[in-house]
Amino acid sequence: MGYTELKIEGRNPVIEAYRSGKTIDKLFVLDGCQDGPVKTITREARKQHTIISYVSKERLDQLSETHHHQGVIAIAAAYDYASVDDILAKAREKGEAPLIFLLDGIEDPHNLGAIVRSAYLCGAHGVVIPKRGGVGVTGTVMKASAGAAARLPIARVSNLAQAIRTIKEHNIFVYCADLGGAPLAKTDLSGPVALVLGSEGGGPGALTRKLCDAAVTLEMAPGQATGVDSYNVSVAAGILCYDVMRRRLAKK
Repeated sequence: MGYTELKIEGRNPVIEAYRSGKTIDKLFVLDGCQDGPVKTITREARKQHTIISYVSKERLDQLSETHHHQGVIAIAAAYDYASVDDILAKAREKGEAPLIFLLDGIEDPHNLGAIVRSAYLCGAHGVVIPKRGGVGVTGTVMKASAGAAARLPIARVSNLAQAIRTIKEHNIFVYCADLGGAPLAKTDLSGPVALVLGSEGGGPGALTRKLCDAAVTLEMAPGQATGVDSYNVSVAAGILCYDVMRRRLAKK
């Protein structure tokens, strides 16, 4: 496991962090705010013996990284990263074909958070990110994921290529989401699958592409000559997530 300090902001992300069992060391709450969600948060905080500090809006604004704290900021000692083995074990425990996302160089925390949120909602078993060349789990990521990053295993690995090799050893087919691949509509992603998405600008790296078993491309309407030739990476992830879930549900 690896660890980084983590600041969790916003009502839903903080509630989800508590409900997922995450240890919160300190909670900052807007003084005088006593609505339903805040009461839920402070009730959970007291159950876990979290130190609660009621502070001014100015103090919360100073602490905030996202600038959308909604009157609550939780300070966790660390984000507990999973391992690739943890993700594979989660799929086995659920008796499901693995669905894993590997992200090669995602630098925008909002994109990472959105990808984690879609992956969690569509039944993925985990997300793998690199230690270098991409953003880690931060308060902004937690906020953008609406708390899903506290529930979905996220592995941060020193070598993404080795992670792909490990996944392939478990008979999991690895697809690269890239231009020039087979159309998604003609690709069955319902089996054990790992999906690789690349950076916002350049897509997956050359070695990552080479290690993948095949590529899949998201179709676009013809004649859209606007200079836009690809989907935003978090949108692409959402489309892929939903397609996998749809196909798997259809087989039940």
